[in-house]
Amino acid sequence: MDFFSDLSGKRVVVTGACGVVGRWIVDAFVAADAELCLTDAQEAELSAYAGEVSLGTGGFAHPADLTDEASIEALITEIGRRWGAADVLVNNAGIYPSGFLLDISTAEFDRIFSVNLRAPFILTRGIARQMIEKGIKGSVINISSGAARKMRRTVVPYCTSKTALDRLTKGFAIELAEFGIRVNALEPGFAAGSSVSSLTDEHINNTIAAIPLGRPSSPSDVANGLLYLASDASSYVTGATLTIDGGNSIGSLAVHQAKKHPL
Repeated sequence: MDFFSDLSGKRVVVTGACGVVGRWIVDAFVAADAELCLTDAQEAELSAYAGEVSLGTGGFAHPADLTDEASIEALITEIGRRWGAADVLVNNAGIYPSGFLLDISTAEFDRIFSVNLRAPFILTRGIARQMIEKGIKGSVINISSGAARKMRRTVVPYCTSKTALDRLTKGFAIELAEFGIRVNALEPGFAAGSSVSSLTDEHINNTIAAIPLGRPSSPSDVANGLLYLASDASSYVTGATLTIDGGNSIGSLAVHQAKKHPL
């Protein structure tokens, strides 16, 4: 990791900073000596967490509701006011509610896409504009999922939103390439626990049992891939998806009883 572990002075924005993977991402950039802008919808939790980690000389925390365009734009404006522009954007925030398509409401469907797809679009567009204005050849990293390629019952909207996020990643990559801005996706392995989506013990145990390499993701797994995509070590990489999931997205060791609709 030494080849790309020093990001001294790089200004990094992390959404969904208070979640499990979010904290791993923050820890990776803290260790790499970056300056951080942390954002999360959970304002009290964000404030407490920001006080626990080193955000760097110009670092700050700013809460944002990613279902609200005005809140996202306020975050972008604050980044511009404080930094002029970021060097790295990590679109990490995501929600994973469970429900059969026959039962899920339109409002819930829209909420999933607002957080998982619409917010990364708005943030990438706004922060890329700032990067272009300041002449920064930055990096955008979208946190995707193996669910983008492997459909799962009861979480179809989530899977669909991640498939769309992968296409959005490639779309931004091809349109921002002329400005030297790279856009990639990272698929982290399974990590139990989230500030916004709870999982049962049965689901957690079954998922881990099915992973070919036999374990869930660790913080260092995510950190190694993330810092690679954020650094100059990946200067010729754009529009790519880096999968670090123990083989979970390519096949399963366990055959689970499919959950059936109660009808």
